[in-house]
Amino acid sequence: MFEFLIQTFWCIPLYGLVGAILALPWSIGIIKRTGPRPAAYLNLLMTLLGLIHGVLIYQAIWNQEPREIIFNWLETGDLNLSFAFNISSVTIGAMDVVIALCLLAQVYALGYLEKDWALARFFGLMGFFEAAISGLTISDSLFVSYALLEMLTLSTYLIVGFWYAQPLVVTAARDAFLTKRVGDVLLLMGVVAISALAGSMNFTDLYEWAERVELSPVTGNLLGLSLIAGAIGKCAQFPLHLWLDEAMEGPNPASILRNTVVVSIGAYILIQIQPILIISPIALDVLVAIGTVTAIGASLVALAQIDLKRALSHSTSAYLGLVFIAVGTQWTTFGLLLLLAHGIAKALLFMSAGGVILTTNSQDLTEMGGLGPRMPATTSSFLVGTAGLVGLLPLGGFWAVREGLDVFWIIDPWVVPVLLFVNFLTALNLTRVFRLVFLGEPQPKTKRSPEVPWPMAVPMVSLIIVTLLTPIMMQRLSLLPDWGYLNLAVVILLVTSGLSGVVLGSIIELGRTWSRPIQAPLRFVQDLLAYDFYVDRLYDVTIVFAVSQLSKLNAWIDRYIVDGVVNLVGLATIFSGQGLKYGVSGKGQSYVVTILLGIVVLGMWVLWLIDFTF
Repeated sequence: MFEFLIQTFWCIPLYGLVGAILALPWSIGIIKRTGPRPAAYLNLLMTLLGLIHGVLIYQAIWNQEPREIIFNWLETGDLNLSFAFNISSVTIGAMDVVIALCLLAQVYALGYLEKDWALARFFGLMGFFEAAISGLTISDSLFVSYALLEMLTLSTYLIVGFWYAQPLVVTAARDAFLTKRVGDVLLLMGVVAISALAGSMNFTDLYEWAERVELSPVTGNLLGLSLIAGAIGKCAQFPLHLWLDEAMEGPNPASILRNTVVVSIGAYILIQIQPILIISPIALDVLVAIGTVTAIGASLVALAQIDLKRALSHSTSAYLGLVFIAVGTQWTTFGLLLLLAHGIAKALLFMSAGGVILTTNSQDLTEMGGLGPRMPATTSSFLVGTAGLVGLLPLGGFWAVREGLDVFWIIDPWVVPVLLFVNFLTALNLTRVFRLVFLGEPQPKTKRSPEVPWPMAVPMVSLIIVTLLTPIMMQRLSLLPDWGYLNLAVVILLVTSGLSGVVLGSIIELGRTWSRPIQAPLRFVQDLLAYDFYVDRLYDVTIVFAVSQLSKLNAWIDRYIVDGVVNLVGLATIFSGQGLKYGVSGKGQSYVVTILLGIVVLGMWVLWLIDFTF
């Protein structure tokens, strides 16, 4: 039985797709009398079956060698396109984590979108999304991964634009789609190029090809840069990072997955192609530079946000920046560990944020306060999520960041201050948000806020337990070091950075009026961080302006040159026709003579051109 389950592991992503198809009768309005909830229950059932299937396979392959299952699709000449999947404890474990988070987010959505008339459509989109994201975890082919990434981009656009009647939502969905398309188009160029150069798109074959191939520096670097472009867009890294901020206009259950598995899967694919990037040293340096800029910049920007979801989403970009540094320096173990710890803790934080938004009908931090005693489960979720994210002993975030500090302490010491600074800023930001939302005097919108309903409370409490047990999971997977091998200086620095952020966030003055500083330097810094270093305005005066002017030039050429030539030919035809009708005599001999004379003149002109040329 276990062997049969292992052989059919590739069909696990189809559970979500089947759930999306089953939701169609309710989504498009064929079935109305029952309401939309049956569609939600069918999706939950399919996701649960997929999780059970994945857990059974994980138990069956534990401590076994990785396997590769290949389905040939197209083979012509030197090109071989196939559907390749990898089955190992890492890939199946990642898939189980993704499906478990999808299951919790769907249960959470039952409470969050309880009164939404489009509940069936949302669950159908979630099933489509789950199919793409779970398929990516087991893909062992660049071809399959790219196809599923396109599927993921489409599902992101549809989910972000779920409330399409709101203008801001439509704009956010469009911007998110177009921004990610920039990275996807560049990635497609790399996929096409590498398929022609390597002849195969399976990761195993590409690893061997990268070790023996000899490319020119220009070709290798351009190929490497194109391959990392897709991950830059998916992981919301500078300069393609603005979409994640705008995508917060979508429903919060989707934001839970977007800030955990969507951005993480981009980094996961980047980790998979890391052995191929040895052909491009510049691409590795670019990853480190982009990751460093995003990690520090996004952590600073998060401090100036007064929107609850945006304050959390910018820290997502920051932590994915640390993963980029790990891949660029070729220490992927640290990257995988950080993705696990960050994904679980950030999902818990967004669940807590969704409960606050649902009960207060607001995301503005200046309108909140005093929710702690009224919402104990939501408050506990935020506290545990914060502790699990920053480097506080002994939760998962501590062990993940400690792994990176241990590595970079010896090989790249300059990365150590970056990790500590990001950890400090994250602790400071989350402490600031906690004080504004859960402490202090109740505000008009928070005076009568109740605790969230049980469909939202159950996933939050479940994820609290998972977050607290993350170190035990890491120990079972042999990811934690023995206490005797701990670098005491690293542990002290990491704990100090996290506690310093918490202490500073607890004592700084937080005015709810958020009046702008009188001093010009402080006002400039506040605006600089609040508006994300004016990157969007920089786009307006550079790329957007250039495209706009090019469009105007193209329209002028089309109107006055292309249309002018066409109209001139038309007028010449009309006038020549009108003129020739007066030369019609009705005598065939005259027509023949005219044709012969024309041929003679044309032949003499051609002969003259030949003599003149030679």
